[in-house]
Amino acid sequence: MSPSLSGRLDDVAGDAGHVDHPPRMGFFTDTSVCIGCKACEVACKEWNAVPEDGIALTGMSYDNTTALGADTWRHVAFVERPSGGTTTDLGMPSVGAPAGAAPGAGGADAAYPAEGGDATAEDSGVRWLMSSDVCKHCTHAACLDVCPTGSLFRTEFGTVVVQADICNGCGYCVPACPYGVIDLRSEDGRAFKCTLCYDRLTAGQRPACAQACPTESIQFGELDELRERAGRRVAELRERGVEGARLYGADPDDGVGGDGAFFLLLDEPEVYGLPPDPVVTTRDLPSMWRHVGSAALTLVGIGVASFLGRRR
Repeated sequence: MSPSLSGRLDDVAGDAGHVDHPPRMGFFTDTSVCIGCKACEVACKEWNAVPEDGIALTGMSYDNTTALGADTWRHVAFVERPSGGTTTDLGMPSVGAPAGAAPGAGGADAAYPAEGGDATAEDSGVRWLMSSDVCKHCTHAACLDVCPTGSLFRTEFGTVVVQADICNGCGYCVPACPYGVIDLRSEDGRAFKCTLCYDRLTAGQRPACAQACPTESIQFGELDELRERAGRRVAELRERGVEGARLYGADPDDGVGGDGAFFLLLDEPEVYGLPPDPVVTTRDLPSMWRHVGSAALTLVGIGVASFLGRRR
């Protein structure tokens, strides 16, 4: 358990007891260049031997996994949004409407702007927002702090890893996560989530998902450097007219002390299924214990007073 439960924390590995340790490592996911190819999902499953999570028609566009879980450590979200005016050319490949098609005509191709041009609400019905979600490896990881067996631990890289062979399946970590990331596997009841490929990190390799991403939407590296890079990317997009570009989870002064995996979003966090203002669930534990202690002392005092009153 970390001695610190909330607030800014610049050295998470040191706080966890690592004396000589490398810089904190993490992910920066730039959703503006995500193409939804799901290469990260496949690479994660192959390298970590994550069981298949079923192939079902969910009715949620091309999203057949719907959310992170014990058998889904990377989840590519496909979000369809009504096109609200002129889109900005981000330099990504696109497809125009079929030749001769009337404005607003249906079909998958009608959802994309023509190559090198703009699409308006009159000639395009939806716009795509794609994002590869993952465990946030929080600065203050409530899942780790509530674990009674020490199954979850903080690595020298500042990441949070589950040791499945020590997990007793109590499930305390599941409601503790403010992002709904960690989950229990139905087959054996143990908790699982992304490890940020801890075995690859110790061998000097990049995580499998970042290695497989063809557009470098998933970027891996030292967290401080990634935050600087992300800030420059947001400024670049806003200069190009993408006013909705914003960072999510990059602020070390937010409710979770900043995340080890943060995102560049093109819309509100809720659109991507992310909580708008996450707060580490263990933040109020000290005050809760103080209130419990105060209530217990009050009850003891009442009991003593009652006993003494009867003796009189």
